[in-house]
Amino acid sequence: MDYQMIKGSVSLMLLGLLDFSDMYGYQMIQELTSRSGGTFVFKEGTLYPVLYELEKARLIESYWENTENKRKRKYYHITDRGRGKLADKRDDWRSIVRSVDSVLESLKGEVI
Repeated sequence: MDYQMIKGSVSLMLLGLLDFSDMYGYQMIQELTSRSGGTFVFKEGTLYPVLYELEKARLIESYWENTENKRKRKYYHITDRGRGKLADKRDDWRSIVRSVDSVLESLKGEVI
């Protein structure tokens, strides 16, 4: 799949995941892979820069928690501001998908 097409939707998917539950980075990678049926397989180098930007924009917050084996793990949590942005991004995404589908459907069978 074309990375440029996916790039703009990564923050939307991450906000959606965090709206469902607080998660740590590797957990988000696993969830995205699983929930997309293997279509989205992100590496940490793709995920963490997006998380940092979301945190910088105060759309998410991070906190540390001890695991069962006494190691610390960084979790991310969506903020109220992030929930508002998620709602806006969902609306934008649906509008884009409808518009692209409309253009493609209108061109079926036409010769240009």
